[in-house]
Amino acid sequence: MKRENRWHRESVKAVSEIYAPVSGEVLEANPALHDKPETINSDPHGAAWMVKIKLSNPAEVEKLMDSAAYEAYIAAKGKEASA
Repeated sequence: MKRENRWHRESVKAVSEIYAPVSGEVLEANPALHDKPETINSDPHGAAWMVKIKLSNPAEVEKLMDSAAYEAYIAAKGKEASA
């Protein structure tokens, strides 16, 4: 499943593809997002969970960024774009 396009997020303006950063099997999808997709913006770390995944390679999690590293990455990308 890793890096494969598995889901789409639709909004009024666009459809965005969502990629999985880890390999595994989707065990459950959040049915509440079907009726209230805006929850992704209002509560992304809580009620807006998208899927529950049974990892096929738990070591892949160690390669993911934590929130501080991701914030730094986004800031650097913003600086590149404005240069």
